[in-house]
Amino acid sequence: MNVLAPLETLFTVERGSDLPLPPDLLTLFGHLQFPPRQGRPYVIGNFVTTLDGVVTLNEPGHVSGGDISGFNRHDQMVMGLLRATADAVIVGAGTLRSAPKHLWTAEYIYPPLSHAYRQLRTSLGKPVQPLNVIVSAHANINLDLPVFQSGQVPVVIVTTPDGLQRIREQHLPRSVQVLPVRTIHSTDSLDVRAILEAVNHVQRSEMILVEGGPQLMGDFFAEQSIDELFLTLAPQIAGRDGHIDRPGLVSGKRFAPEHPLWGTLIGVKRGGSHLFLRYAFEAVAFAF
Repeated sequence: MNVLAPLETLFTVERGSDLPLPPDLLTLFGHLQFPPRQGRPYVIGNFVTTLDGVVTLNEPGHVSGGDISGFNRHDQMVMGLLRATADAVIVGAGTLRSAPKHLWTAEYIYPPLSHAYRQLRTSLGKPVQPLNVIVSAHANINLDLPVFQSGQVPVVIVTTPDGLQRIREQHLPRSVQVLPVRTIHSTDSLDVRAILEAVNHVQRSEMILVEGGPQLMGDFFAEQSIDELFLTLAPQIAGRDGHIDRPGLVSGKRFAPEHPLWGTLIGVKRGGSHLFLRYAFEAVAFAF
């Protein structure tokens, strides 16, 4: 029996038609809407941050988002809901290293609602599990991890041509594909448009979820490829002392004061002392 209290909706903006949430999810989260598609995947980001802007404590044994949220069940429930709506979930190699046993599925992050998440995916006409996308320019990836070896999720590794060669030196499980894409202006950053094209090539996608880390999120914002950001604000002050890097939401990219990226608040929910914020951003229109 699920004993999680419903989130309190403090503010919301109508975004389109309601998704067919099963009763348990509708009770806990409330209505969920996304605007009509514009002939391309709709890209959303999901992150949790402390009050002072820290997204990872970046210390041995304390590198996950759970340390930031306090392993908050509302945050896990929302993460599961977003994964349940997504055709693909994109994470960087750093996120993979911080959660080596993880599978990027709704059931994995919040098992009590596994049945409801599966119902939602069926109602939306989506495959049983979202495509798990691992982005790594250098492809320094351990293929023995569960996401690659379990066979429970389809996986694609997006990397450079050099990274493809490194991957081929290992035994590649049958459920894993590797796609090389271009980098941006001779840097190590992979071209975000090329990443999205690769994902859409493997799994035709209407909704793509980006879960970071900060470097990858910075790349997506830099190329104006994020339509919405779901941001959980945890009531924690983590602090920084200069000895260990504790990045914020975006790393490796600078926008203000030259070109600040402003979001529009479209939703606020509350679960205890945690706030669940939703922002819309101006993404560049493109077509595959």
